[in-house]
Amino acid sequence: MSVIVCPKCSRKHSVNVEKLPEAKVVFATCKSCEHRFPVQVDQLRFMETVEEKKAEKEPTPRKSGKARKLCVTLSKGGVGKTTTSVNLSAGLAMAGYKVLLVDTDTQGQSAYMLGKKPKAGLTELLTGELSQEETIVSARDNLWVLSGGRSLAGVKRIIDKKAYGAEFTLSEAMEGLEENFDFIIIDTSPGWDQLTVNVLFYATEILLPVALEVMPLHGLSEFIKSLHSIQKYREEVELKYVVPTFMDNRVEHPKHIYAQLRDLYADQICDPIRYDEKFAEAPSFGKTIFEFAPTCDGAEDYRTLVRTVCGDEAALT
Repeated sequence: MSVIVCPKCSRKHSVNVEKLPEAKVVFATCKSCEHRFPVQVDQLRFMETVEEKKAEKEPTPRKSGKARKLCVTLSKGGVGKTTTSVNLSAGLAMAGYKVLLVDTDTQGQSAYMLGKKPKAGLTELLTGELSQEETIVSARDNLWVLSGGRSLAGVKRIIDKKAYGAEFTLSEAMEGLEENFDFIIIDTSPGWDQLTVNVLFYATEILLPVALEVMPLHGLSEFIKSLHSIQKYREEVELKYVVPTFMDNRVEHPKHIYAQLRDLYADQICDPIRYDEKFAEAPSFGKTIFEFAPTCDGAEDYRTLVRTVCGDEAALT
């Protein structure tokens, strides 16, 4: 498959060169803006040959079989879900894993934090307007992003109106992607809605970032109750990781809450992510914490989390 770009709106389109007629020039119509533009077939075939030879010369093997599908979620906002999703994904990619980051939040911050402004994303994939190839964009080596945004609010209403099978809308749109990646990391919005339910009917592993404060603990309790309702119909989705965030060693209260979490979730608890002002600064530059401040406490803590999730103590060392 080759890619052509609309000269008017810059939308990328996948093209099967083998199905093009034997002509020097053909005309294509953009699915987004309906602009009609010429395509040089010979040049397209030449570029495809170059890419095939490059792929044969420099293969990028995946590390595992089917992708592990892990959602980063909690009904309480402000606990570090997007920060964790982005930096965990980036860290796994740096460790050599092929990672797809999926943003199901209407705020659409994941792509922004990576310095990307995709013209299409999850909304167009869920509605069937565009294909997987047209909506997934490369963000870093080994890291791709399927962006969210405000338009997902309309998709949620469409899902709500489905007569049956609404909870499988995301699973159907994502079908086949687990064959291409080692990890599919899904960032969710605060609250509990139909799209969050879709995520839990697609993912098999759950990572819960929990800020070391009283209200997030309440949010954790409410989420666990809702998760039990999902597990009645889908036993394979499992709580794997509880990640304490905003650990501030200068005060005692977060330490007490961390101790409570360790008692309650001894098998799932991870090392805490320490409070670091660099987390607030990095998104302004479109950089991950590893790129912006690789020696800071926050970067070291997310390296530890990457090792925990991938099960490789030598990763990122």
